[in-house]
Amino acid sequence: MKTLKLIIAGMFLIVSSSVQSQVSVSINIGNPPSWGPVGYSNVEYYFLPDVQAYYDIRATQFIYLSNGKWCRSRYLPGPYRNYDLYGGYKVVLNDYHGSKPYVHYNNHKVKYHKGYKGKPQKTIGNNPHFHSDNGNHYGNDNKGKDNKGNGNKGNENNGHGNGKH
Repeated sequence: MKTLKLIIAGMFLIVSSSVQSQVSVSINIGNPPSWGPVGYSNVEYYFLPDVQAYYDIRATQFIYLSNGKWCRSRYLPGPYRNYDLYGGYKVVLNDYHGSKPYVHYNNHKVKYHKGYKGKPQKTIGNNPHFHSDNGNHYGNDNKGKDNKGNGNKGNENNGHGNGKH
């Protein structure tokens, strides 16, 4: 009788552990990038209207047209390498779950033309190139500026020293 109870308990543990692992795998489809919009954790693709390209969240790759063929790359093509992904609008494609979102490109490029802006978006993370503390948004070069009021506590002479360093 004890042996039968142990066998049943063992089978129960095996079945319950396999069910839990299946649930966790099916929920996790990929981590959206920090520049992705907040509130869309179960999507696979974004369409970027300004660059007319897609972003595959699972593969962490951009998909874009190049010489008439669709290419996948970790980076945007040359002309768009400096494109601000944090500031640009992202269309969340929550109605497509295949491997080729560009099959709908003709519709997407008309509906979401360059310059398209839908409802306001907040990104998941902060833009690492944006610094709100000094007004210089693409770097931290304070050449030609004094240090007054920018948080340099302990420097009571405001940049006017006695010549010793």
